[in-house]
Amino acid sequence: MTRVTLFTLGGTISARGGDASRMTGAEVLAGLGVTDTADGLDVELRDFRRLPSSSLTFDDLAALAHEVRQTVAAGSGVVVVQGTDTLEETAFLLDLLCETGRPVVVTGAMRRPDLPGADGPANLAAAIAVAADPGCAGLGVLVVLADEIHAARLVRKTHTTSVATFASPGAGPLGTVVEGEPRVLLRPTGTSAIHPLRFDPAVRVALVTLSLGDRGELLEAVDSRFDGLVVAAFGAGHVPAWLVEPLERLATRIPVVLASRTGAGATLTRTYRGPGSEHDLLHRGIVPAGPLDPAKARLLLHALLSTGAKSPTGYDRPGITAAFTHVTGTGLA
Repeated sequence: MTRVTLFTLGGTISARGGDASRMTGAEVLAGLGVTDTADGLDVELRDFRRLPSSSLTFDDLAALAHEVRQTVAAGSGVVVVQGTDTLEETAFLLDLLCETGRPVVVTGAMRRPDLPGADGPANLAAAIAVAADPGCAGLGVLVVLADEIHAARLVRKTHTTSVATFASPGAGPLGTVVEGEPRVLLRPTGTSAIHPLRFDPAVRVALVTLSLGDRGELLEAVDSRFDGLVVAAFGAGHVPAWLVEPLERLATRIPVVLASRTGAGATLTRTYRGPGSEHDLLHRGIVPAGPLDPAKARLLLHALLSTGAKSPTGYDRPGITAAFTHVTGTGLA
């Protein structure tokens, strides 16, 4: 029999109405009509957490990654069920930390079980089908909702309420689930995994999103309090000219990564060359995030710092830059 291990963390798919109560993992699975053994499938349930995804902590996710690694090593596919607010971040973190010799899938729901058109059962059924399919192994961690299969590195939540909220801007889904069967249409040229990576919840990485007229007060708050910084900059990687020197000073002490706040597309390296341009910043010691969005860039930097990219004498900027290049396919020109 094919074995799939189901980790339930809570979220909308398990909500009892609009309050804080959550169904157990067994109740969620029963709502789908799946038993422990059905149709050649052995489903093992692990009721891991019962929280909205906005309340998940790094300790929770580090523990989850540990158990997922062990489960995959034991020969089981994996489905992680959680709320959609932070689903893309959980999926990407697992992508960084876990081997995918067996499929690892993250799913959830946009509509509570008590609302018309609840999408949880369909999403869970599709996710289990993908996790049970050997053809979906080795693709990296996958996100499955609305019968679409997405790569964790690329997928984003793009709408607050739509059941079709998850999309992969600039790339599209890797495949679909049709009549309960996964159909993989595209295979990534590589995965996000850089092994061995660790994840220390005690590491602190700040994410600062710039806005019009920003004077840099939040950058002052980062100094001496954090181990790393991701800047969600304007456009293709631009900041006000008056923030260049503060960022350069920060980059002498901690790694500073340049991402875009736009939601799609890569940061550039050489198209613009004036003060505060991407060319200016990257040649002052800032690390380019490429097409990686700010939230995921923060997780990658966190994992790299956890794994030893910092020391009492400084941090490994070439190593961090090379890791971002590996994950995103871009680097400093």
